[in-house]
Amino acid sequence: MRIFSSLFLSLSLLGLVACDAQKTEQSTQNKSVQQQLRIAVVANGTSGTLDFIGVPQLISQDPIFLKELKQHNIELKWEPVTTAAVATLVNESFLNNKIDFAFYGNLPAVVLNATGVRTQIVVPGGIGNNVYLIVPPDSHVKSIEDLKGKKIALHRGRPWEINFGQLIQSKGLQLQDFQIVNLNPQAGAAALSAKSVDAFFTLSDALTLQDRHLGKIIWSSQSLPADWKMRAELWGRKDYIDQHPETTQLLADATVRAMNWVSQHQDEFQQSQTKFGQPLRVIQRESQNTQSTWQQDWSPVYKVDFLKQHYAKVIDHALKNQLIQTPIQADELLNPKFTNQAIQNLNSQDHQNKQGD
Repeated sequence: MRIFSSLFLSLSLLGLVACDAQKTEQSTQNKSVQQQLRIAVVANGTSGTLDFIGVPQLISQDPIFLKELKQHNIELKWEPVTTAAVATLVNESFLNNKIDFAFYGNLPAVVLNATGVRTQIVVPGGIGNNVYLIVPPDSHVKSIEDLKGKKIALHRGRPWEINFGQLIQSKGLQLQDFQIVNLNPQAGAAALSAKSVDAFFTLSDALTLQDRHLGKIIWSSQSLPADWKMRAELWGRKDYIDQHPETTQLLADATVRAMNWVSQHQDEFQQSQTKFGQPLRVIQRESQNTQSTWQQDWSPVYKVDFLKQHYAKVIDHALKNQLIQTPIQADELLNPKFTNQAIQNLNSQDHQNKQGD
């Protein structure tokens, strides 16, 4: 009897050891196949810490988002890129399968899709940024027509090239009518200050240059409709979106929550953006769009017809100026279901919060 008891005990111990070993192996396998969420974002480290510009900073601190990722065993990895080379770095990362999502602009995304790497707009970026044409302070130039045949600093392939193309096309002009000097914003500002170019087409850094008496703005998009603004959206790799719709929805929810918060906290948000080097007065003036309100500027509503028309223009510009060789369809870039669901989720949460008050 003792022999059977000892044998039973030995088999039981072996079973427990085998069970523990199986659990350990399963745990190791779960860790090795842990899903990742890799997001490229414009970052700045001048404040001593790595801060993300705009909405991504809010997303990175969203307790709801972070808790949901943890519950689903999803590892969040932010891939910071510098302002000087956002388009190049993001497109290279998508090409090399190093990222799944990115907050960046329209023209680089079209160029990427023309290579065969398919991405889609998960959440649209609100109204976008204003664009400016600035000349040296003592220049006699008063309009884009006056710059025909002259040197204009413009960073080719960046989103605001679309707006420059839109401006010159509205005046019956083409890129070939100017001496385009391909410079990034930092180099473009330096060239304007040194008067080695006749004009500089850029974003809100033009306001800083004007405040420092290094240039004067002769045209801007502030008084123009939304289609004249520089657009940047939340783009996602299509195969990742198809394979991980739940994770995509979590990110869409967090993005829409962040945009909603910004729409209700203008002063606080603008103050937070001063850490990236621009004075508050510049940030405030940049947002002074005369055809829309701050709340409208930060609306996440997915306007399919507007976006389809806008990206059709971007594709047309890219083809005509040989930035892409292969035509693509604007509607293939759109995927509104995640934003639409995120807005429903936000409204439902707001309703629950009101009932709980």
